[in-house]
Amino acid sequence: MAPSPSALSHVADLADFVAASPSSYHAAEEVARRLQAAGFERLDETAEWPAQAGGRYVVVRDGAAIAWAVPAGATATTPANVFGAHTDSPGFKLKPRPTTGSRGWLQAAVEVYGGPLLNSWLDRELRLAGRLALADGRVLLADTGALLRLPQLAIHLDRSANSGLSLDKQYETQPVWGLGDPADADLLAELADAAGADPAEVRGFDAVLADAARGAVFGKDDAFFASGRLDDLASVHAGVVALAELASGGFDGDRIAVLAAFDHEELGSGSRSGAAGPFLEDVLERIYAGLGGDIADTRRAYAASWCLSSDVGHSVHPNYAGKHDPVVQPVLGSGPILKINANQRYATDALGAAAWHGWCEAAGVSSQEFVSNNDVPCGSTIGPITATRLGIRTVDVGIPILSMHSARELAGVSDLHDLSRVAGAFFAG
Repeated sequence: MAPSPSALSHVADLADFVAASPSSYHAAEEVARRLQAAGFERLDETAEWPAQAGGRYVVVRDGAAIAWAVPAGATATTPANVFGAHTDSPGFKLKPRPTTGSRGWLQAAVEVYGGPLLNSWLDRELRLAGRLALADGRVLLADTGALLRLPQLAIHLDRSANSGLSLDKQYETQPVWGLGDPADADLLAELADAAGADPAEVRGFDAVLADAARGAVFGKDDAFFASGRLDDLASVHAGVVALAELASGGFDGDRIAVLAAFDHEELGSGSRSGAAGPFLEDVLERIYAGLGGDIADTRRAYAASWCLSSDVGHSVHPNYAGKHDPVVQPVLGSGPILKINANQRYATDALGAAAWHGWCEAAGVSSQEFVSNNDVPCGSTIGPITATRLGIRTVDVGIPILSMHSARELAGVSDLHDLSRVAGAFFAG
């Protein structure tokens, strides 16, 4: 069945979102920009926050963003429904002395970030994007557009390439970006110019590579959507769309609707802006303090709250079916997935599964389960971390994809839209 017009519109907007979010810092700012356009007030963590009841707010911490809508009748013990996702993706990060090269080539010194499929980054145009910290205290976002490329060695020079390509992470993953003598070039200046900054004023930077190609719909009946950074901008976008729609409809439910988009999930979430850090707890404590609550009230609210941890999962691969569970085999286009693991790599339990199916039913969306093959180690995400940090009952969900951790991943058009619909039902309580 072909995707609905609303599903195609959703992925067209997702393509815009990904294009605007080449780094986690850009993604967090894009979340804030979109929600401010929808009537949310942006807050500063160093400032006093206004009274919360009836308000719509968003706050950014580095490459993470948290937004929330508070019902007018909220009290100090009103539970929260938290939709969690992450803004970072596996790839490459610029090293402190980034300008390198040899034999007439200019290259970029990069470090592997997380666990990317290295070969998927070969022979595609790449952007350099991130943030710059200036001498005057300003922090600017920068994006060069298509600038770099990791050229693969020709088959004539490596006859074994089709038998098993293996890349040396230090010496064979340094992209080219120009011609000349590295002593006469400055890659950081390219990044500063893109931000309209004086390179001499740059005191620090965090910059990553990102696929420069735009996301695209293709396949029979427009079933597929391919894009970089679907892990996990697909979930971040679903949450932003759902929260904006909820607020535009005059939301006045019985739960505080929260979107938490964390950074550094691909590294284990251990940072001030990651799920293992204090960001979500800091924001929730300030929300409940603004509603007149004390620590006991806040803990009561946590006990009745939910977190829907949304990240991508594996669709069954038609060429490698043996890598998947022989019975539970989610496939693109058949709905979002409920992620289950006996060893708590996912936080879903029986009560969470029941709640998930209820939200899907309310949204009119079909769902699938995901469980790993016993012989294939299971990954994890922010769900167990959030449950451990705050004690909030958590359900791990997402969409099925192929080519996870590739520079360009593959999802189902209808699944992307359905995830946002379920997020809307979840926020509405």
